[in-house]
Amino acid sequence: MSAHLSVEPVIGHEYRVRIDEGGDRVESEFVVDPGVLAELGFDPGDEQAVVEHTARFLADHQPVIDFPALVYLDEVAAAYGDYPVELHRRMTPHHTTTAASGFDAEQLRWLQELSRQLRVDSIRASTAAGSGHPSSSLSAADLMAVLLARHLRYDWARPEYPGNDHLIFSKGHASPLLYAMFKAAGVVSDSELVEGFRRFGSRLQGHPTPVLPWVDVATGSLGQGLAYGVGIALAGARLDRLPYHVWVLCGDSEMTEGSIWEALDKAGLYRLSNLTAIVDINRLGQRGPTELQWHLDTYQRRVEAFGCRAIVIDGHDLSQIEQALHTARYADTPTVVLAKTVKGKGVPQIEDRNGWHGKPLPSRLATSAVTALGGLRELRVTPPPPAPVNPIPTREVPPITMPRYERGTSVATRTAYGDALAALGARPEVVALDAEVGNSTGAERFAHAHPEKFFEMFIAEQQLIAAAVGLAARGYVPYASTFAAFLSRAYDFIRMAGVSGAHINLCGSHAGIEIGPDGPSQMGLEDLAALQAVHGSTVLYPADAVATTSLVAAMADAPGVCYLRTTRGTYPVLYDADEPFPVGGSKTLRTSDADVIALLGAGVTVHECLHAADALAGEGVSARVIDLYSVKPLDADTLASTARDTGGRLVVVEDHYPQGGLGAAVLASLAQLGIPVRFAHLAVTDLPGSGTPAEQLDAAGISARHIVAAAHRLVTAKP
Repeated sequence: MSAHLSVEPVIGHEYRVRIDEGGDRVESEFVVDPGVLAELGFDPGDEQAVVEHTARFLADHQPVIDFPALVYLDEVAAAYGDYPVELHRRMTPHHTTTAASGFDAEQLRWLQELSRQLRVDSIRASTAAGSGHPSSSLSAADLMAVLLARHLRYDWARPEYPGNDHLIFSKGHASPLLYAMFKAAGVVSDSELVEGFRRFGSRLQGHPTPVLPWVDVATGSLGQGLAYGVGIALAGARLDRLPYHVWVLCGDSEMTEGSIWEALDKAGLYRLSNLTAIVDINRLGQRGPTELQWHLDTYQRRVEAFGCRAIVIDGHDLSQIEQALHTARYADTPTVVLAKTVKGKGVPQIEDRNGWHGKPLPSRLATSAVTALGGLRELRVTPPPPAPVNPIPTREVPPITMPRYERGTSVATRTAYGDALAALGARPEVVALDAEVGNSTGAERFAHAHPEKFFEMFIAEQQLIAAAVGLAARGYVPYASTFAAFLSRAYDFIRMAGVSGAHINLCGSHAGIEIGPDGPSQMGLEDLAALQAVHGSTVLYPADAVATTSLVAAMADAPGVCYLRTTRGTYPVLYDADEPFPVGGSKTLRTSDADVIALLGAGVTVHECLHAADALAGEGVSARVIDLYSVKPLDADTLASTARDTGGRLVVVEDHYPQGGLGAAVLASLAQLGIPVRFAHLAVTDLPGSGTPAEQLDAAGISARHIVAAAHRLVTAKP
């Protein structure tokens, strides 16, 4: 066998090896795992070793690999699967009947029929439902027909198969098209499509969610799908080392979202060649023309500026689509296919006409359109199979030694977060991300201990959360950290993570006015309210390093969106190192049968409550002190018993705005239980400025002396 080999370094000590089979024009590309080379005694930094190893590999398998027959590498892989060397397949040999199209006349006719079926079913489903977005589905039907039939490597009977490609509809409003694809794949029936779409109780919701096993993440809030795709691509390229490809369908309107460009920036940074965005540029948005309309040259320049490859095509030319998707799959950089399309394509009455966004075709028009498109079809797609992969071994959890802290020593909870996360990183599924503040949040400790599982997102908080969601979709347990104030920039991604049911762990550091002189722009004073409002969320606010360590570990196994609030300053350790902190619990730090009032705090205000209790004790007033470290879910039982024991006298103190924080959670819990209380709520009510932490707490009315004053008012007030 005669083959020309060329070697190109990719990332670190990985190499891309190209094999050109001369006159047959068969090109194969592999990424050679440096670990494999090391096991064989090669220096992973020696390019010549890669060439020699690959040449030997090919020579050993010449009887199996019949290159003139133009076989696919996936088929070959099955034959030499027992070879002790694994080549991570990023590219496969390809063959085409013509250089331009990649398929013959019969295949072209079949794809045209499939495109029409997708259009017909999109129309039928939305008209039957009386709502939906058929015009946005019609414009992308040709793109998705070629992808589904020829490039989406997916085992539809096994959506959990690790080698499957991933398809994300960032333009989630085009769900009629996605569900029509599911019908063509044979996993959704025609009756479910037409009778279930957008109906109460149906899994075919207005926008896709993971209630469907073929959907990784919920979409519909524009600008998010590509960012999730980056996270899934990171998992495949950097963690699992799997050959799957991530395809994301974007709309042109969402290309004005900053999150799109954060995603492309990180895709380029991490050279995610396993990621392709397909942009359906149909010129019209919800109320009229989009910002760039059909100026594809401008789109192209912007995409290329972010280190990605742009391919400009006619989005209704099946041959161009085929070539673009083929090129994208086998590229060495992230690819963006910029497809010029026509909104409403296939229905001349609405093609490129404003006013049809989000409107189903009226019954009469729908009937005539379906007839013109050739009527109902029942084509079934047999997609290319996913690449064969070895089963992912069960991840064994090794013994983990969590950090321990001496009672009475002063430690910042943000420091304890970093220490605990670094220790927890011994679990194979735990990964971490940060937004260029790891030296402040504590995440840099994880980065030093587990650099292969740490992803720096820089100052791109939307991508920070989206990458975490994407990693979670692949079975990882991500911890993402930044300042609490800056999570607000990514709140919609957090909200949608709740819709997806994603398990992600967030840490917001430098919370509240406690940070001192930095001023209000840096102070997270809304985070407890925002995170409690997320569906299925858990919100935790530890007062010391021991509680922080325990809660960081608990978050790994808690469902949904988990949020840990940490503080900047150092505070005394209050608990013994082995004290447990279950989610939904609380800690009673001071209690007696003589208690006439309870002081309730979380985080920094627990320490102020303790100081206040000491002062009150000196005045003959017995006060109970409760650490409500679990803000959501709240310890309702302890709250109820405390209210009964103290005659309903409660002072709640929080370093947060009064709306939606700890006080609101306490009142809501007691109201649900029907327990009357006499309640004082101390929170940050004015816009803070700069000052020391002590000055800030006192000026806001949440320091110990203000707690004492509030307690006196309640104790002396007439019933």
